[in-house]
Amino acid sequence: MTVLGPPRSWSCQWLPLLMLLLSTSHEPGVAGVTHYKAGDPVILYVNKVGPYHNPQETYHYYQLPVCCPEKIRHKSLSLGEVLDGDRMAESLYEIRFRENVEKRILCHMQLSSAQVEQLRQAIEELYYFEFVVDDLPLRGFVGYMEESGFLPHSHKIGLWTHLDFHLEFHGDRIIFANVSVRDVKPHSLDGLRPDEFLGLTHTYSVRWSETSVERRSDRRRGDDGGFFPRTLEIHWLSIINSMVLVFLLVGFVAVILMRVLRNDLARYNLDEETTSAGSGDDFDQGDNGWKIIHTDVFRFPPYRGLLCAVLGVGAQFLALGTGIIVMALLGMFNVHHHGAINSAAILLYALTCCISGYVSSHFYRQIGGERWVWNIILTTSLFSVPFFLTWSVVNSVHWANGSTQALPATTILLLLTVWLLVGFPLTVIGGIFGKNNANPFDAPCRTKNIAREIPPQPWYKSTLIHMTVGGFLPFSAISVELYYIFATVWGREQYTLYGILFFVFAILLSVGACISIALTYFQLSGEDYRWWWRSVLSVGSTGLFIFLYSVFYYARRSNMSGPVQTVEFFGYSLLTGYIFFLMLGTISFFSSLKFIRYIYVNLKMD
Repeated sequence: MTVLGPPRSWSCQWLPLLMLLLSTSHEPGVAGVTHYKAGDPVILYVNKVGPYHNPQETYHYYQLPVCCPEKIRHKSLSLGEVLDGDRMAESLYEIRFRENVEKRILCHMQLSSAQVEQLRQAIEELYYFEFVVDDLPLRGFVGYMEESGFLPHSHKIGLWTHLDFHLEFHGDRIIFANVSVRDVKPHSLDGLRPDEFLGLTHTYSVRWSETSVERRSDRRRGDDGGFFPRTLEIHWLSIINSMVLVFLLVGFVAVILMRVLRNDLARYNLDEETTSAGSGDDFDQGDNGWKIIHTDVFRFPPYRGLLCAVLGVGAQFLALGTGIIVMALLGMFNVHHHGAINSAAILLYALTCCISGYVSSHFYRQIGGERWVWNIILTTSLFSVPFFLTWSVVNSVHWANGSTQALPATTILLLLTVWLLVGFPLTVIGGIFGKNNANPFDAPCRTKNIAREIPPQPWYKSTLIHMTVGGFLPFSAISVELYYIFATVWGREQYTLYGILFFVFAILLSVGACISIALTYFQLSGEDYRWWWRSVLSVGSTGLFIFLYSVFYYARRSNMSGPVQTVEFFGYSLLTGYIFFLMLGTISFFSSLKFIRYIYVNLKMD
């Protein structure tokens, strides 16, 4: 949509770093309750407008040709509100506590044909507006569109020029607020000549009523009167189906693998006892399978610095994801406000950077790495650089289109300061501790200097097949829940089933670990000892399946459109797939490493 240009500068509340977490608890309708006396002014803030089906594409309300004060005064916002695209400014509406108003004139306007066309285009794209009164959101559509008949076809566009505000109070507090156009007729925007001006008079009414409800959270209906869907229904049938599938899968893998492994250990150890008296160091003659590669299975892989960086960042996101879900379960922020989760994620990401530095540097020193400074730089850049590049493109598109999702310079500097003063130093500190606490890599088997030749492998043991199997099975375990998460992040639904989400997250990690162990065993049985990177790629490929699902969701399950929403959706979907690759690749690697240590420790080789 063509806009008039960005509004005048707004202010952003600079919060101290330690207060970021506290600001995550703020949510319209929950915090910031004000006590009023009869006749006290109640400030109504205008916030944003945007297409109903493109949740991430929002613009400042005053970018539309609407009633606007001569000097726009913006409200100071928390970090979470800015990240959520909020840009609140004082309005011309005069509302006083417990004083009804009947059709008061807000302003008179003379709109040019270009401004009328701007409103027509907004109405055709189902633009909604959001106001805020006493931290309670009020939402409604900008106008009315009617299409009827095929022959003849009629297309009517109307603008709502009168708004009815309904506010409920209990004592000296506002409990509920809503805006409606139920008994109002829209002003037609059809039939205007190019050189003609349209005269409009905007009016409003205010009705107060007392309620017995004492707290806002006690209301059964949503704080916006049901304009957006409030919560997703509990999908027990899908959850039970996923649970049964996962338990069967894990059970079959565990039983079959342990049975085969027990037979292998019994056969290998029996052969070792019968041949130990004669062959000495050449005891592997005539053997096959995973025993014969015991002198190569712990041979360190190429690009060990990159591997350790992947493991470090993956461990960090495992802690970050677990922390976000646990915070939601403990009720540390209200799930109806997306900005709260954004703020919590930023703070937790900065604080958990020490985990990535520690894990990466610790394992890097264990496997003989010497360039630990380069390893720390690689670790801190592995996610931050792709994220910055993606965010730069998305933010530039928002800025070019005048969207409020484009972050102001003050917020960008604040986030950069958080990373420079907290994230990066903690990565370095964690790396120093990891390097100093690292013990030598205690391999159960001695590694020979000359690598053993790997025999030709059948097609079903190739890296591509392992990535397909290892990625699809964990994805199938979360595919049902993934739809509800996408509908929350990229749609209008509200996700409140964090207990179920925690359970599904645990299932995802469990399935990834079991599949990794099974695929690693099949690879070693084929005398292929290059399991280090294979274990990361096999289950880490789940991130690719998640991205492919996002393409399907965009095309078939959503009504999103336009360059702004498209660029943001696919940009952040790529980052989401990348994060899952890091997390599941880390789980997969350490599961395979523990499994390999177990089988070779129990193998007699003297």
